[in-house]
Amino acid sequence: MKSDLLPAKNRSLALANSHPLATLAQELIIRGFSRRTIKSYLAHNQKFLDFCHKSAREVGAQDIKNFLLFLKGQNYTNTSLNLVISALKFYYEQVLHRRLFFCVTRPKREKHLPQVLSKEQIKSLITAAANVKHQLLLSLLYGSGLRVSEVVALEIKDLDLENKTVFVRGGKGGKDRYTLLSQNSLDLAKKYLATLPVGQKYLFAGFENRGHLTTRTAQKVFEQTCVKVGIKTDVSCHSLRHSFATHLLESGVSIRYIQKLLGHNSLKTTEIYTTVARDFWQNIKSPLD
Repeated sequence: MKSDLLPAKNRSLALANSHPLATLAQELIIRGFSRRTIKSYLAHNQKFLDFCHKSAREVGAQDIKNFLLFLKGQNYTNTSLNLVISALKFYYEQVLHRRLFFCVTRPKREKHLPQVLSKEQIKSLITAAANVKHQLLLSLLYGSGLRVSEVVALEIKDLDLENKTVFVRGGKGGKDRYTLLSQNSLDLAKKYLATLPVGQKYLFAGFENRGHLTTRTAQKVFEQTCVKVGIKTDVSCHSLRHSFATHLLESGVSIRYIQKLLGHNSLKTTEIYTTVARDFWQNIKSPLD
């Protein structure tokens, strides 16, 4: 299903009525799923129907298994397969009320350790960014522990320069939260804000001030700056968020505070950083010693 079938908030849901996945689009929007999740669920379901060459009322459990096997052959990770299963399951169980997943077992999730950059690497990365806008973008990803989707959606009013906080509006799961505004980001923000036109809404506006910067553009800023400073490890924008959490843990900040700053529902999600926090391990002595 094409993304232009996804209506904006002020557009009628009837735009999608002529498409086979219209009911799925409507249900996702009504339930308040994020635009990114809606696009993902529609894309996975459309790919499944294209693979089967059947209507949604004709497919069976074996079709789902065949599709997952096909995706596995396309080098999909277990995590990606689980996302596909979630997308299909929502449509067939929640929308069409069909029971097709009683014999479909989810693959075990891979347990990859988060990629963490050193403080020195991150400082050189921020310094080497092309301009103050890019420096601020990278500093917020690390210094505030933001997801790339959160940083591009920041509005100017979300920065509280006086209290050194960042308001994250509608983060993952639609949750709002507050996080830290580092002194480095504060200094860059003051310099950057002075260059912006009056009335700009988003901190990082898109082309010709239409909406906000795309996540892909932000990722390119990170990737190009990594090349510039010679960081060759397999890292992404999310590695800065991982680094934020790991470095806080290493400095002795309670893992429960880190959980709140990151916006994690479960403490188990945050506990992954105890496996990569070097100073955390160095402060623990073996009973043999």
